[in-house]
Amino acid sequence: MKRASALWSRAGNSPGRRKGIRVAALAAAGSMALAACSSAAGSESSGGGGDGKAGAGGSAAITITPAADGTAVAVDRKVTVSAGDGELTSVNVRAEGPGELQGSLSGDKGTWMSSDRLAPGVTYTVEARATIEDGETATRRATFTTAEPSKDQTFLGTYNPDKGATVGVAMPVSVTFNKPIHDKAVVERRLKVTSSPAVEGSWSWMKDRDGKDRVDYRPKEYWKSGTDVTLRMSLDGVDAGDGVYGTQNRVVNFRVGAAVTSTVDVVKKTMTVYKQGKKLRTLPISAGKKDFETWNGTMVVLSKVPTIRMNSASVGIFGPEAYDLGEVKWDVQLTPSGTYAHAAPWNEGKFGKVNGSHGCIGMSTADAKWFYDQVHLGDPVTVVNSVDTVAVNNGYGDWNVDWATWQQGSALK
Repeated sequence: MKRASALWSRAGNSPGRRKGIRVAALAAAGSMALAACSSAAGSESSGGGGDGKAGAGGSAAITITPAADGTAVAVDRKVTVSAGDGELTSVNVRAEGPGELQGSLSGDKGTWMSSDRLAPGVTYTVEARATIEDGETATRRATFTTAEPSKDQTFLGTYNPDKGATVGVAMPVSVTFNKPIHDKAVVERRLKVTSSPAVEGSWSWMKDRDGKDRVDYRPKEYWKSGTDVTLRMSLDGVDAGDGVYGTQNRVVNFRVGAAVTSTVDVVKKTMTVYKQGKKLRTLPISAGKKDFETWNGTMVVLSKVPTIRMNSASVGIFGPEAYDLGEVKWDVQLTPSGTYAHAAPWNEGKFGKVNGSHGCIGMSTADAKWFYDQVHLGDPVTVVNSVDTVAVNNGYGDWNVDWATWQQGSALK
């Protein structure tokens, strides 16, 4: 089934990057009990290399590789910590962004080796503690920086809505990635949405219309007007699988505005518009004709433009049904596949009587201008009594999936 449209695209958000060093607190290490009234204390040393000695009664030279203050360390290197003659009691390796590096101790507790791959372009801090034979302790700290990633090794997420935006009650939080995300769970853990007031919500993964990986977050029900929402993207250094790493840390705040909802009944050929639950107007419309029916289900306003050129070539309609409408006014976009609510003066006489469009919601120029002035990004428009429910990835068709099914789309379920 084909539907009319004009070409539409949205520029991505520019990526951001933040680096830093964060030293994690070490867990307290156990040590052997000393004799009563003893004044002996464990000594500590800091730095890398492995030639440091600690303790008066034995050798506990903690060796850390890669070397302290090393730069451009390859991401395929393993981090190794050795306690010499002693036993390691704690090892912590962290970097801002990717967080803690996982690893394991050898059976004799003399060596720790990382098991996770290093992230590129970040600075790691290593802190290790060991005990020696007489119960004294040694501590060593080192830092090293990994090589910057190449463009092929990084991924970015284009997010919506923009920072500072005021949106409608149906607006999801949406992130589309420019590279395949193989480890969706690890990426999803680094995406967080909070709101005031708090709501029940969930992420759900899908393929965008162009085949890119995309994840949307929506609440169980529409947002309440006045809700403040924050998206936190902590993706810098995160491994999405197949050696592709994130480069973004973002905090995006937006606000939910007035609840403007619209219902289109293709049988009655009307569109009823509500604001904060109160009916404003019922407009006569002309929806899609046979074989070009307007999508059923809930669509979400994607954009508004006062004038746009519409022609059938943009959606591959040729032959007897081809058209070129020229400059069309008061255009409210509902799907990237080409569904709009707009002025359609060429269909004068059909509004409220006959469905005669190629899938758009047409109305008089005066009514289209009024509707254009009422709605904003994120407002829901629900079509009833039509056919073929709009796909979840055709714009923001998120609301056409029941809540249980939506939650199953999370990589953490």
